[in-house]
Amino acid sequence: MTSHAETLVRTRGSSRVRRARGQWAAWGFLAPVVIYLLAFYAYPLYRNLDLSLRHYTVRSFVQGNAPFSGADNYRTVFDDPTFGPALLHTLVFTFVSIAFQFAIGLALAVFFTQHFRLSATLRALFLVPWLLPLIVSASTWSWMLNSDSGIVNFFLKGIGLDPVNWLTSPDWALTSVIIANVWIGIPFNLVILYSGLQAIPVDVYEAAALDGASGWQRFWRITFPLLRPVSAITLLLGLVYTLKVFDLIWIMTKGGPTDASTTLATWSYRLSFGNLLPEFGPGAAVGNLLIIIALIFGLLYIRRQRRD
Repeated sequence: MTSHAETLVRTRGSSRVRRARGQWAAWGFLAPVVIYLLAFYAYPLYRNLDLSLRHYTVRSFVQGNAPFSGADNYRTVFDDPTFGPALLHTLVFTFVSIAFQFAIGLALAVFFTQHFRLSATLRALFLVPWLLPLIVSASTWSWMLNSDSGIVNFFLKGIGLDPVNWLTSPDWALTSVIIANVWIGIPFNLVILYSGLQAIPVDVYEAAALDGASGWQRFWRITFPLLRPVSAITLLLGLVYTLKVFDLIWIMTKGGPTDASTTLATWSYRLSFGNLLPEFGPGAAVGNLLIIIALIFGLLYIRRQRRD
C-alpha cells in the first residue's frame, strides 16, 4: 500500500516536472517573436503616438523634453489646406490601384490555369516587377514618362498624338504614379489568385460543363464564389500596402506638382523630414491617421470573415 502511494506521488511529481519543462520550452520558442513584436511594432507605435501628442522641435527631439500638446497636432493637420486633397489623393490612389491590380491579376491567373506551353516561363517573367527594388521601378517609370526623352511620349509622337507632361502636369501626375503602382502590384495578385485557383477542384468545372454552362457562367458561378476567401485577403493586403506607398510617389513626383500627387504618406514624410524646420508632431499625426484607416479596413475584414 505504501509503495503504491509512493509510486503515485513520484508519477505526479514527474508529470508536473514535464509539464513545467514543456511550458518553459513553449515560452522559449515564443520569446523571440514577442521581443521582435515589442521592439519593431509596439515601441515604434508608442513613439509615434507620443510624437503626435507633444510639441517637438529639433532641440526637444534630441533632448526629449517636448511639452505635452494633446490633440493640437491633429487639429493642425485637419485645419491644414493640404489635408483634404491629400486624403482624396490617397483614396483615389489606393482604390484605383487595387481595382486594376486585382482585375488584371485575376484575368492573368485564369489565363495561366490553361497550362499551355511556356506558361511557367511567362508566369516567372510576370514576377519581375515584383522582384525589382522599388527605387529601380520608380526610376524606370520616371524615365519612361519623361516629357522630353521618355519612351511613352516618343511612341505617342510616332502615332501622331501630342506628347503628355506625365510627371509635371497637375492633371496627369497622380495618374502616372497610379499606372506605375498598378504595374508593380499585378504580380502579387497574380501569384496569390493563381494559388487560390489551383485549390478549386477540377470536378466542379467538369460537372458544370456537362450541364452546359458556358465559360463565363463557370467563372461567375464557380470560380469567383470559391475564390472569395483568397480574394478578400488579397484585397486587404493590397489595401494595407498601397495606403503606405511612399517611395514610388516620392521618386517620381515628390507629391507634386502643386501637391497634385500628394498622399498622406508623402505628406507625413514632408512634414517630418522635408523642411528645414521639421514638424514632427503633425507628421506623426498624419502617420497615425494612416494606421487608423488601415486598422478600420482590417476590422471590417475580420467582421466579414466571422459573418461568412
